[in-house]
Amino acid sequence: MTSSSDTEQKVVLITGASSGIGEATARHLAAVGHRVVAGARRTDRLEILAAQARATGGLLDGLALDVTSLDSVRAFVATAVERYGRVDVLINNAGVMPLSPISDLRIDEWEQMIDVNLRGTLYGIAAVLPIMQEQGGGHIVNVASVAGLRVDPTAAVYSATKFGVRALSEGLRQESRDIRVTIVSPGFTHSELTDRGGSDEARSAARGATDQLAIPASAIAEAIGFAISQPATVDVNELVIRPTAQN
Repeated sequence: MTSSSDTEQKVVLITGASSGIGEATARHLAAVGHRVVAGARRTDRLEILAAQARATGGLLDGLALDVTSLDSVRAFVATAVERYGRVDVLINNAGVMPLSPISDLRIDEWEQMIDVNLRGTLYGIAAVLPIMQEQGGGHIVNVASVAGLRVDPTAAVYSATKFGVRALSEGLRQESRDIRVTIVSPGFTHSELTDRGGSDEARSAARGATDQLAIPASAIAEAIGFAISQPATVDVNELVIRPTAQN
């Protein structure tokens, strides 16, 4: 585990921070001494998160954020820069996963996954990249999924967005010299991803697998903490974190 004694304090922005991996990562990074700016639509949850972090000595601010709006993402980043003068790390974590067979033609849910999972990641990159280039450095962490490494029934569109996140991340890495890029691909993890949308059958199956196999979101948070704690000359390109029992 990374501690504040072995890493410099960084300004870290996290999207989708009101629950799951985003919330766990915000808690962990604030606890080890980073300045965390947590973004999400559910600002009531962010207020609780910020208060809890501050009560234990952490530095965490919560800001309203809708990753499907470029204006919202730019405002989120601009506020962080106004408060802290820089952005060292962006963690593109916001995501949705309504699962269903393609034949169900849940087109609104397809578009939601494209907008949040892929377009939201692009918007985050667009908002921080000029700042990091001007600073001469930075780190972009994109949360993908093991669904970006394989395709399963009912997950085709979700997988397509996560394959896209991985391709985008690798392309950005190859184009960058001073900016580090990390892809984090979690397996079954306790979160709210399976709580909303999709077909009843697919949602039930995903919940069942999660109940049986899932690892805590804190495991992903600590992996992200490891990646961002490395020296500037070390780029941890990809982390795949699965439950031991997941095939």
